[in-house]
Amino acid sequence: MILIADSGSSKTDWRVITEDNKVHQTRTVGFNPYYQTKEDMILGLQTPDLLKWKGIIREVYFYGAGCTSDANKETVKSAMNSIYKDAEVFVDHDLMASARATCGHEPGIACILGTGSNSGDYDGDQIVDSRPSPGYLLGDEGGGTYIGKHFLQDFIYDDMPLPIREAFIETYHLSIIDIQDNVYKRPFPNRFMAGFCEFIAKHKSDPYCYGLFYNGFKDFFSRHVMRYKDYQNKPVNFVGSIAYYNNEILRQIGNDLGIQINTILETPIAGLTLYHQQKI
Repeated sequence: MILIADSGSSKTDWRVITEDNKVHQTRTVGFNPYYQTKEDMILGLQTPDLLKWKGIIREVYFYGAGCTSDANKETVKSAMNSIYKDAEVFVDHDLMASARATCGHEPGIACILGTGSNSGDYDGDQIVDSRPSPGYLLGDEGGGTYIGKHFLQDFIYDDMPLPIREAFIETYHLSIIDIQDNVYKRPFPNRFMAGFCEFIAKHKSDPYCYGLFYNGFKDFFSRHVMRYKDYQNKPVNFVGSIAYYNNEILRQIGNDLGIQINTILETPIAGLTLYHQQKI
């Protein structure tokens, strides 16, 4: 039996493929070894839907944000083996999940636009080139945290249209001090900032909110997609809620820049499940 995990900063989607090829699914909190310890991860794995497979799972394929360095991969592997002691655990980064889910065995540029952002040039088997991914403080262009951060900056500086400002206050009842406390004093400020993208998307008929997405996505194309060799002639694929729920803006930028945008998925888990089913 195989356990597949696609983990971002906010959530983790899990699929179990049984020996008769049936698929079971569940969802938990996100895991990121940059921000969480092995003990944090073990605690997050203590759910009935995951624990019931103890002693049964033989292979684990964990794709996650932050799973790039050997040290971070080992942290995740150790946490998984604490639950599934007899399983062989394979850990890879979320960019490989995006590539396998959207490209399969065909070449293309794989991108992530969720809470954070990332990209890679995929040859149909491996990521052969990638851009730096310095995290939400220094990068993550086009991701939810990046867009939410610019929105909160505009709120703090009173640099947004009054109707949007009033709607924000009425919806969240947050003061500037509340915002600063959430960003500087509480856990997971990236999730806090990205959480406002739902509000921004709800109001994207307003040119200001539309512009937040458009400019954020344009920054992503400039810093990522357009840095790959021959990018104009490669299909560009996306996974992530920010890309999926704002796909019309993403495709508009593709048209504006002459870039071929192909598949846009909310999550890669269905594509990953198919990928691993075909390998059984």
